[in-house]
Amino acid sequence: MPHTEYAIEGVLFDLDGTLMDTASDFVTVVHQMQTDDQQPLLDASIIRNNVSAGSRRLVQLAYQLEPGSEETEFQRNRLLDYYDRLIKQANRSNPAQLYPGIPALLDELDNKDIPWGIVTNKPEPYAHILVEQNQLMQRCHTLICPENVSQAKPDPEALLLASKQARCSPKATIYVGDHERDIIAGRRAGMFTVTAHYGYITPQEKPFSWQADLDIQQADQLLPWLNNHQWHIPRHRSPHPGVTTDV
Repeated sequence: MPHTEYAIEGVLFDLDGTLMDTASDFVTVVHQMQTDDQQPLLDASIIRNNVSAGSRRLVQLAYQLEPGSEETEFQRNRLLDYYDRLIKQANRSNPAQLYPGIPALLDELDNKDIPWGIVTNKPEPYAHILVEQNQLMQRCHTLICPENVSQAKPDPEALLLASKQARCSPKATIYVGDHERDIIAGRRAGMFTVTAHYGYITPQEKPFSWQADLDIQQADQLLPWLNNHQWHIPRHRSPHPGVTTDV
């Protein structure tokens, strides 16, 4: 395939472990549940590394449960109740924060009139709260959650909807994520994919094997990369077969 470059029209982010560091909330919640149950506390690093795997995975680790069991669903619902109360606390003293380097990147995107948005598998009520707590709702051009689509990531539906709402072509859009499903979804949508190695990745995972178009170790590496490439993205890879990328 001949070398082609596209001027960047949009940038999309996963939420947990990519745009925001939300792991401390889940450490607090899991530890509070285990304390209430008089159980030994799961190591905080294990919780942090598995946040992107979802609430079911966290309770399975915390209570040594089998996937698909009734107890897993019961404890998951408890976790969501604890989490709901935590993030809805009035005047939270320590809400989840943007990763270092993200505020400058968002400022530059706004300055260049390049729309940016969020595509997450996080339930909509929680995603909205976190975005609002960081005063980003008025700046974000699109926020897509599982409730907005029929198929969540790794299906590309959410990414294609986000690019449509942001009025940017998928082939000229960057998607940044910290989970393999993010990279799969981005590739299937025909986007330029970036693996956020600073996110919630377990020691067992091999993120370089996900074959993203770009790998970054820290969030503050993306803006210099964009500047070095004059805000263009190279395209060496065809979109995933069978996926339409027209908006």
